[in-house]
Amino acid sequence: MITSMDTDGLKAFLAVAEHHSFSVAAQHLFITQPAVSKRIAALEQELNHILFDRLGRDVALTEAGQALLPRAQAILNSMHEAQRTIREFSGEIVGTLRVATSHHIGLHHLPPILREFAANHKQVNLQFDFLDSEQAHEKVLRGDCDLAVVTLAPTLEENLEASVLWPDPLCFIVGANHPLATSKNISLEELSRTPAILPDLNTYTGRLVKHFFDTQGLALNLNMATNYLETIKMMVTVGLGWSVLPKTMVDSSLKILPIKNIQLERQLGVVIHKKRTLGNAARAFFEVLSANSQIKQIN
Repeated sequence: MITSMDTDGLKAFLAVAEHHSFSVAAQHLFITQPAVSKRIAALEQELNHILFDRLGRDVALTEAGQALLPRAQAILNSMHEAQRTIREFSGEIVGTLRVATSHHIGLHHLPPILREFAANHKQVNLQFDFLDSEQAHEKVLRGDCDLAVVTLAPTLEENLEASVLWPDPLCFIVGANHPLATSKNISLEELSRTPAILPDLNTYTGRLVKHFFDTQGLALNLNMATNYLETIKMMVTVGLGWSVLPKTMVDSSLKILPIKNIQLERQLGVVIHKKRTLGNAARAFFEVLSANSQIKQIN
């Protein structure tokens, strides 16, 4: 039986399982790596099973670890829900608020929202997890976070609900010194033959671009791909290829390519679980998000 003394061990176990690393898990838990190792060792001793295979720098779940994983998630989620439910009776906006978001949204959209929320709700412990939007949707679905502020999925899972916060128009761009930068009329056929630097094609944004070219019967000449839009911008700026980026990221180092009658847009918004009641802190955060956007609910 797992006692209340072992919740720190379960948290350490889940962090190592997620990041496949004791050192990275320690960083996310804000403790030392030896402390993580000690908690895992104590948990393994209590359960009388090894939970991780440690092969040099690689860490993988054993069969026992794989069996524990969903149960550990359920235990900690139940404890979190119980604590939150009791606090809700007081009406206070306190406790921990777990939010998943992308690096791009965290850098370009959330700073004024976080400033306002933190100033008005000093007793809330904001915990942010910076993930790809696809992973953030899964985190909400599993109940591992209260909400996510991300690029919205084209099709939502049945138990998820989303609200659009910011429409995000996308532009075809090149660096100011790229050979295409001086062109006054560029066809998609020409772009398809030119090296591109795009968001990973497994991301919602990458899939949006690929689907658009697929519908035109055109292949992409993909030079490289990365999930970080800021990295893409840097590589495009130095002339390594063309890309598709949010219009909000375009500055004097980039040139928008003049492609007529083409509009690409993704939706940035907040995702919650339909069957999970938002706590006071999450509702307060949602209100700040709403006040700083033109929110529109979708299912």
